Amino acid sequence: MSHINKQMTTDSNTIQVEPSSLHKKNKLPLTVASIFGKENQFKSEVWGPAHWQKDSSGYTTLEISQKYKDAKDVVKCAPESGQTEVIVAAESLIPEGQSKPLEIENYAWTDDISKVLIFTNAVRVWREKTRGDYWLLDRETGLLKQLGGDAPAATMMFATLSPDGSRIAYVCQHNVFVQALETWEITQLTHDGGTHIINGTADWVNEEEFHLRNGIRWSPDGKSIAYWQFDTSGVREFPLVNLTDSLYPKITPYAYPKVGETNSSCRVGVISAGGGETLWFSPNNDPRNHYIPRMEWSSDSQRVLFQHLNRLQNTNQVISGDPVTGETKVIFTDSDEAWVEVMNEWRWIENGARFLWLSDRDDWHHLYSVSIMDQSVRLLTPGNFDVVSVAGVDEKLGCVYFIASPENATQRYLYSARIDGSGDVKRISPLAQEGTHSYKFSADGKWAFHTFSRFGQPPVIELVSLPDHNVVRVLATNEKLREKLAELVPCTNEFFKVKGGDDLMVDAWCIKPPNFDPSGSYPLFIFVYGEPAASTVLDVWGGENYLWHTMMAQRGYVVMCIDNRGTPAPLGRPWRKSVYRQIGSLASADQAAATREILREHTYLDPERVGIWGWSGGGSMSLNAIFRHPDLYKTAMAVAFIANQRFYDTIYQERYMGLPADNDAGFTHGSPITFAHQLQGNLLLVYGTGDDNCHYQNCEVMANELINHNKQFSMMSYPNCGHGLNEGANTKRHLYETLTRYLSDHMPATLPSLS
Repeated sequence: MSHINKQMTTDSNTIQVEPSSLHKKNKLPLTVASIFGKENQFKSEVWGPAHWQKDSSGYTTLEISQKYKDAKDVVKCAPESGQTEVIVAAESLIPEGQSKPLEIENYAWTDDISKVLIFTNAVRVWREKTRGDYWLLDRETGLLKQLGGDAPAATMMFATLSPDGSRIAYVCQHNVFVQALETWEITQLTHDGGTHIINGTADWVNEEEFHLRNGIRWSPDGKSIAYWQFDTSGVREFPLVNLTDSLYPKITPYAYPKVGETNSSCRVGVISAGGGETLWFSPNNDPRNHYIPRMEWSSDSQRVLFQHLNRLQNTNQVISGDPVTGETKVIFTDSDEAWVEVMNEWRWIENGARFLWLSDRDDWHHLYSVSIMDQSVRLLTPGNFDVVSVAGVDEKLGCVYFIASPENATQRYLYSARIDGSGDVKRISPLAQEGTHSYKFSADGKWAFHTFSRFGQPPVIELVSLPDHNVVRVLATNEKLREKLAELVPCTNEFFKVKGGDDLMVDAWCIKPPNFDPSGSYPLFIFVYGEPAASTVLDVWGGENYLWHTMMAQRGYVVMCIDNRGTPAPLGRPWRKSVYRQIGSLASADQAAATREILREHTYLDPERVGIWGWSGGGSMSLNAIFRHPDLYKTAMAVAFIANQRFYDTIYQERYMGLPADNDAGFTHGSPITFAHQLQGNLLLVYGTGDDNCHYQNCEVMANELINHNKQFSMMSYPNCGHGLNEGANTKRHLYETLTRYLSDHMPATLPSLS
């Protein structure tokens, strides 16, 4: 491959785990209880959260307290020497009148680490724990004080230290506040937050699809705060109905814009940190049909810069706003005939004169640097390969680090490129470590927390120095988990390629039963996702999902997973964006074509016992599979699916499908419910009635359609459970017992001989 040099280093401290080392005792079968039960026998080692100091001279992390076994100390570590120091002991985090230290959900430091901000009593808001209480510890005086004044318990969000560490800005009940950390005086900056006006954070759909949560940004000079405001008035509400927790239903309505419906109005403004009027930027005259997914200040506090998408999300403008006059101008535009991605790793180089940008403009997802002055664009990663993400920057060395995998789309490695665009890109991750690598860099690019894992092999976390990738020390080994895995009845894992739709070769993985006999007859059980949000054929530790699939292989199933076109595998723009305006249609055709080829190539698979299952988009894909190809798939289990694409939200579905008004045929043909009348095999529908993401509405309309056509099916509902089916005692175990039993009853396998 042109423009790629392979450069890597090895170190004697690097932990290598060969697959054979997992097959020593060959004794124990997996069970649903051992994977999902209370005992949690296969839990991964927890390390962190770790934070690099601003000057990169060290990092802090959490360790179990010697004095309070259910609490943690904050420990500072010097990266080179490894010298550690407890700088916040758990006993210093005991509020007056209480007997136990605060439980640390997360923490943040002032630059001189004299004060630490503790986030505790955290409560989940939709996906993540973003609401809770904040306390400040002064390490010099030992004073521990709760912030927020008389704010109700667990209502503060996104407390953020000012650049000089003298104040915090935070969000409470949809308004923005600033509190001084010397006088404890609180200034309320916004006063209009309420039912429809949301200041400093996002509405449901922007949080879900753009992961936009913390909506406040301090200016580097500490004088001003830029923040998002959303107005949900006019957005139709969807009710979540809780029938079990009280005598009468508890109804929670929230603004949820379904495809083609009215969006929230979105804008960004700047306000003095001391209070006053907000200066609003107006980059367009139609704020309900544009998105602002990212925003930040320039390093000199002279500009607010934000990414600005049109509703179809095929044009992303980088806009500069003057925080004094409110004037705006476009400084860069990225566009695509299909859709463009938000630049999440938005990094500034050359003292803010240029920024890094990922784009598909040459049919590969390449990294560019863009001038803020003349909009000149410089290609940094030439070659026929995709850049997955930006990992770090070392400006003194003149290089940028990024994740890519030019030769194997199922793996991920660290590479470097010259910031000035000269020279070849170089692989940094060791050649001997085939699998998936991820990194959390220090600000200066000299150090990184490196996580490495493989399919069936849990992560190892190390501290590495760069650019040599020398392992300084191992931070987490997951040794106990490895020992547990080594006790299991062994199954064989393998990756392979198979012909999919249009004779394209697609990636797949396979888990075969113990004592596999190629002359035997085995049922084929397929795990699918298949949408643009994620790839599932990855050479990475898969956690509970991997363990359950291994359990099914131990019980006699050949388990496979296939990545169709349209998944975000690093295989070029045509691969990823070929599904534009035909979500559900092209992907399911690819899946079926690959499955037929697998059956043709592997005669040990029984074509009368082919099953498929998936979650969310994978649930939709499972329905499309058994409805569209009833001769191929005999059993399907669909969890938390979308029955009709018009029932999903604006940002996600319109990004890939356009608007229903101009793609009616695509929406109809891509929706599983259109083909429900063709069901012939066994079907299980599983849903949480409190799913805020994919609404339980999908399950009921699908049930109605099947009933209308006199199609028999099974259905399991979990009261008040959300999209992840994590709520409630024993839910996860019950769910997987249900899936296991259904598959065993309707597509039985012969338990392999383990003698």
